[in-house]
Amino acid sequence: MKAVGLIVEYNPFHNGHAYHLQASKDAAEADVVIAVMSGNFLQRGEPALVSKWQRTKMALLNGVDIVFELPYAYATQKAETFAYGAVSILDAAGINCLCFGSESGDITSFLQTIDYLEGKQRQLNENIKQYIDTGVSYPKAVSLAFGHLPDSEKFLDLAKPNNILGLEYIKAIQHQKSTIIPMTIARKNANYHDEDFSSATIASATSIRKAIFTHSNGKSAIDQYVPEPTKQLLKEYLESYQVFHQWENYWSYLQFRLLHARPEELREIYEMEEGLENRLLSAAREANSFHDFMQQIKTKRYTWTRLQRLCVHILTNTKKAEMAFISEKASYLRLLGMTTRGREYLNKTKSHLSLPLISKLSSFTENEIDLDIRASRIYSLGIPSRLKNKLIRQEYEQPPIYIR
Repeated sequence: MKAVGLIVEYNPFHNGHAYHLQASKDAAEADVVIAVMSGNFLQRGEPALVSKWQRTKMALLNGVDIVFELPYAYATQKAETFAYGAVSILDAAGINCLCFGSESGDITSFLQTIDYLEGKQRQLNENIKQYIDTGVSYPKAVSLAFGHLPDSEKFLDLAKPNNILGLEYIKAIQHQKSTIIPMTIARKNANYHDEDFSSATIASATSIRKAIFTHSNGKSAIDQYVPEPTKQLLKEYLESYQVFHQWENYWSYLQFRLLHARPEELREIYEMEEGLENRLLSAAREANSFHDFMQQIKTKRYTWTRLQRLCVHILTNTKKAEMAFISEKASYLRLLGMTTRGREYLNKTKSHLSLPLISKLSSFTENEIDLDIRASRIYSLGIPSRLKNKLIRQEYEQPPIYIR
């Protein structure tokens, strides 16, 4: 059975994801679609709109055959680390092709850019350092530095977020000496950061979440942009837990953590840079909301995403010392769900999987799993108190979701 791999967050699953999924399956001529999906906290440093279990259902009901979880240690990281963890899981799962969405849509441009950079890495690093010294953020420095290399205009546009991720996926494949064949599908209509609807049927996940949170009829406002299973599962989650998750749900907990901590304690938090803790402590004393807090700590040097990821690590008390033990490859495959076709694939391949397959937490103990459990407990704080235990128990008791 030929398998195509996808690296996803599905926050939530929308029509653009449906297009990418089918286009990937067709391009790879695949029998099975395997997705590695971020857990309850995401790469942009945000809590997922709904839990990983509900998003797993969305994936399976919309055409994915197997969903593995991308552990917290990789899911809440910069593009390079995010890519290393995700690619290692798909490689262990035995996929033939990895197909990602990009602004470029041309896999040749990715491969040529990587070849080009091999001979320009020293000059690129020097350019990056010069731009960082001017006070700009690291992603901006990389884009500017690349743009100042000779003939860079002939290669990939590294100012585009999905091009950057795609480049890191291919670099991870090459670095890990994987046999995975990379492929890419051009994004349709909506850009990654678009906050407003600009198409009749396809919108970014950002604009869909914005509509949900800013309009009283948020769910009906997004109906034309999401498949029917997504509509039903969003409705089901809201009825079960009475909220959708967003940073404001966690502001009081983050503020408490900051006001309770000493500066030297905060310096131990993963991704905390020296001096930044004082800026956060000062803002925490004055801010009235998470958005207000972010506005106060934002600078040219630190992107909104970078600061949100730091806030996630503060919230979960994730320290530099424990993240230092995380390798560039995941150490297990945590199965969140499968279809009948997915189960058939696993039955045929499980004896050849290069990482242990986990379907029950009680069967495995590992540092990454501890981080995932802690993150799930913190994630449950975003719902009404009387419902928290229900969501926490799911982390331990939920078997892999099976869709016939």
